Amino acid sequence: MPADYYETLGVARTATPDELKKAYRRLARRYHPDVSSEPDAEARFKEIQSAYGVLKDEKKRAAYDRFGHAGVNGAGGGGPGGAGFGDINDIFGDIFGDIFGGSRRRRQQSRRGQDLRYELELELEEAVQGGEKEIRIPTLGKCTSCDGTGSKSGRLDVCSTCGGQGQVRMQQGIFSVQQTCPACGGSGRTIKDPCAECDGNGQVRETRTLQVKIPPGVDEGDRIRLSGEGAAGAQGGQSGDLYVDIHVRPHPLFQRDGDDLFCEVPIPITTAALGGQLKVPTLKGSVMLKIPAETQPGKLFRLRGKGVQSVRSRATGDLLCRVAVETPINLTREQKDLLREFQRSFEDNSHNNPQSSSWTDRVKSFFDRMGL
Repeated sequence: MPADYYETLGVARTATPDELKKAYRRLARRYHPDVSSEPDAEARFKEIQSAYGVLKDEKKRAAYDRFGHAGVNGAGGGGPGGAGFGDINDIFGDIFGDIFGGSRRRRQQSRRGQDLRYELELELEEAVQGGEKEIRIPTLGKCTSCDGTGSKSGRLDVCSTCGGQGQVRMQQGIFSVQQTCPACGGSGRTIKDPCAECDGNGQVRETRTLQVKIPPGVDEGDRIRLSGEGAAGAQGGQSGDLYVDIHVRPHPLFQRDGDDLFCEVPIPITTAALGGQLKVPTLKGSVMLKIPAETQPGKLFRLRGKGVQSVRSRATGDLLCRVAVETPINLTREQKDLLREFQRSFEDNSHNNPQSSSWTDRVKSFFDRMGL
């Protein structure tokens, strides 16, 4: 007497279709004669096929549950009513489909055009203020002779190799593998009368002129995306996108850090000592910077709101001016004499040079600790 089908698959009588399928796949991998080393693999595999061939069918399963083996009259074999080797191919196709790129559903290769990239160099003023820039890009455009279809008549025929599916199935032993149709490249369509202008690709080489809108405040490394301005798609496919990468040229006065600008301002030693006012540049004109008396080298002055307006918000950065005290050169004899007299006025007076006096004390302490 044949074994109970539920026991053969190792499932309960209340098993769901998914549970049945999982059990069958597990046992099929183990006992298929082409891959199994079990001594009774062939006989066990036939029993598994018979059991699954009945239980996967709703009507046959109902008859089996009511009348047992007599209710199905042997329909669970490997013949037309049973599981057959087609099922094992489907099972292994499910298991290995991702490895070989296959799918049991129709999957057509994308005909979308390539994305393009353009390197756009801007002056700092252009990046900060924004505006429009004209660029010229070599690209693949849509063929006007065939309207991008690649067909002289505009007609695309169903591929006879894959029947319009875009994929073909190849049998490799017990494995059923799907791959892109070699005849149509995955599109599911073929061209019998290719366009002479584009050789059936639907694309022609061209140089396109575009106006790129530059948002105010863009910075080095920012990217602007122009949808649909990339290369045209093959045979009428969707065009790709154009990505404009922003590069900002070095500026002779300013360095940018986010939304802030930095500027080094040289001042005479007399202005640093006595104080004064200095005209400094900004990207929107000049402003007066007040230099307090006794300003030390490297002092940083912040001019709020004189930086860059952020491209992502309405916030505006600052302009930071770093003072560089300039030592005079090319002195006349008279100027040198005056400086010597000026220097003598500071001798033995640490009050005028606190940093020098402090440094001298630290050096003396260091030598004392070292015994020098």
